[in-house]
Amino acid sequence: MQEFFASGLAADVVLAVLVIEFVILWRRGWQPADAMLLLAPAALIVLALRAALVGADWPWIALPLALAFPAHLADLARRKR
Repeated sequence: MQEFFASGLAADVVLAVLVIEFVILWRRGWQPADAMLLLAPAALIVLALRAALVGADWPWIALPLALAFPAHLADLARRKR
């Protein structure tokens, strides 16, 4: 189990689940842009987690974390309309 997390595979599984969730939302009639904006913050946070798990340099962890917040705000703005 330690290798599963240390290699980043745990984060890859979560990213795969997010892709499956996108497909389900899309097939249920969501517009692709709406589904992507909904899932983008989670995907970015999981990418940062993966970078941290594999020992990437700090910018590779900080960048997706920093991008998650504007993605979340974009999702909220789109829903408000």
